[in-house]
Amino acid sequence: MCGQFTGWPEQAMDVLWQLQGEPTQATRERHRADRERLVRQPMIALLNEVADTDPRYEDFSVWHYRTDSWWWQHQGAVIRLGRKIEIGLRFSLDGLRVQGAWWYPDPGQVDTFRKAVASEGSGRELSAIVEDLGKKGYDISGDVMKRPPRGYPADHPRTNLLRHRSLIAARPLGCEEWLHTSEAVDRVLSAAADLDALLMWLVRHVKRAA
Repeated sequence: MCGQFTGWPEQAMDVLWQLQGEPTQATRERHRADRERLVRQPMIALLNEVADTDPRYEDFSVWHYRTDSWWWQHQGAVIRLGRKIEIGLRFSLDGLRVQGAWWYPDPGQVDTFRKAVASEGSGRELSAIVEDLGKKGYDISGDVMKRPPRGYPADHPRTNLLRHRSLIAARPLGCEEWLHTSEAVDRVLSAAADLDALLMWLVRHVKRAA
């Protein structure tokens, strides 16, 4: 499938259903061409349309298949906005899921993040952003320490954020009829707008390691 995104064909779900469980190599190969055409290529078309709306979204990748069966059952993609900062998309039998993430940080990025969290202006800004995303239904997660990091008081007002070594805001967009139409582009753009404040904060404050 090339060109304009018109949604994932309904047959895409049939292909993913055939790949559930632990499909044999023969089963994977039998469905490879259909999966490429019905599952992966629509993701590429969708992200091309998303990129057309904003040049910040032009650096994207749509994953191929790996040895682990999970990668055959879930079509992943990322839009890179900064070093280790990205929008992630995942299409599966559960529908479409989106996340904004800063993860797998480079050395020094965690310290840079914590300094920005501890700073009164940037820290308050991030706290408000995360709170707003929670109200919009995003699950806030990441690699979180059990205790506050050394060098920061245990009673710091943003201790929960200081304990993060990565930060992810994610939510399912659903598995409804719009997945099979061009409306999926608008759904992704709406989620990207939700995540924009978080991701731009991260680009400003932790894009480069200290």
